[in-house]
Amino acid sequence: MYKYGLSVKFKCTENNGEKLASILLKASELVSTANGCQLYLVSLDREDSNTVWTTEIWDSKEDHDNSLSIIGVKELISQAMHLLATPPEIGKEIDVLGGYGINP
Repeated sequence: MYKYGLSVKFKCTENNGEKLASILLKASELVSTANGCQLYLVSLDREDSNTVWTTEIWDSKEDHDNSLSIIGVKELISQAMHLLATPPEIGKEIDVLGGYGINP
């Protein structure tokens, strides 16, 4: 059984990359105990400080979708939306086979 993975690119308005990253790190704390969450990684782009990436691995897409219902997540999403220059861009949805650090 594959795990569900995705990367998302967030392009922020000028000088808001670190602020958005902070909000997404709070989101990672909320979803860290969600059913099926294997990884929620927040990264700043080295070439563009106004771009933030998330990399997520879940047991299933359903687990990912259900995480949006966790108390506090929607509030963080609303805080983040006004910092964005463009809508979030799903970079890639992938089927994760496994590897070091991923629970079977």
